[in-house]
Amino acid sequence: MDLLWEAIRDAAGLIARADAELLRIAMLSLAVSASATGLAAALGIPLGIALHIGHFRGRATASLAINAGMGLPPVVVGLVVMLLLWRTGPLGALRLLYTPSAMVAAQVLVALPLVAGITRTAISLLDVDLRLAMRADGASETRIGRELAAAALPQVLVAAAAGFGRAISEVGASLMVGGNIVGQTRIMTTAIALEASRGEFALALALGFVLLALAFGVNALLGLAGQSRAELA
Repeated sequence: MDLLWEAIRDAAGLIARADAELLRIAMLSLAVSASATGLAAALGIPLGIALHIGHFRGRATASLAINAGMGLPPVVVGLVVMLLLWRTGPLGALRLLYTPSAMVAAQVLVALPLVAGITRTAISLLDVDLRLAMRADGASETRIGRELAAAALPQVLVAAAAGFGRAISEVGASLMVGGNIVGQTRIMTTAIALEASRGEFALALALGFVLLALAFGVNALLGLAGQSRAELA
């Protein structure tokens, strides 16, 4: 118990004095995961809508891929991205391996299936008469998709929040494609794993507290935004 209380006390001290290393790691984590979430939402929300209302070749296959992707281990995603970005790989000329950009790419692939899957479910729960009425009025599929997304905005924001939570909390993919390089690609989850393995429990615990605060904070903000939108509707 002494070790635990000592780690908690020292972690609180690091947070209270805004330790430079702690802030650097936290800010990089937030930048990488926010970028990944934005891209995953930009791709996943339209994809989720299309999977429910669209009629196109490969729709069933895409839907199965999204279902499988929601349970795909991040370390497998990291391995695939690593092979693509390896210096002799298909995208090796871009020299993105062990950079924040590679971590963003991996986190997008981790978060996108979840965003698309939740969006698809949210759209499927809307009143079918709404979609039929818009089609009867001659609305295009693009307009129908926009209107449905607006009608399901609280649930769409939940999809984005879930994507952010998955992105910022994953370890394996970011570790494989980022390399956990000090000052360059060391983010909270990879730093926690490293510091804990070295017995530096204070920094690991401080990073854990910040990670939880960020995850809860972003989810709370998106939840409030969705609730406000629902009350205004």
